Amino acid sequence: MKQNQTSIYRIARELRQKTTETEKILWNELRGNKLGIKFRRQSAFILGKYRYVADFYCHDKKLIIEIDGGYHNEEEMKELDKFREEVFDHYSYKVIRFTNKEIKNNIDLVINKIKNEIID
Repeated sequence: MKQNQTSIYRIARELRQKTTETEKILWNELRGNKLGIKFRRQSAFILGKYRYVADFYCHDKKLIIEIDGGYHNEEEMKELDKFREEVFDHYSYKVIRFTNKEIKNNIDLVINKIKNEIID
């Protein structure tokens, strides 16, 4: 494995060990095929020259779920998120985003939105 490939997988593994409160909340709802489909957490992606780790990923639907903390409201982060979504889109992945607040305050609505995305 190339050095940069090794590092992205190492980063994903480290992120799985440092799960945030909102990631724990959402993972509790996704794990064990609770929605009838398998999700993984902190999945590494190598897309051309780009290396990313997605918060949650459903391989069957090519669906990525991202949880945005407050720093995602900063202009620079918004631009990086937009570019990242464009890269994922180029490789036919769908990205949906939720804020920490949405997950903490209305997990049922979040789950319904995810269910709508996984229905064919």
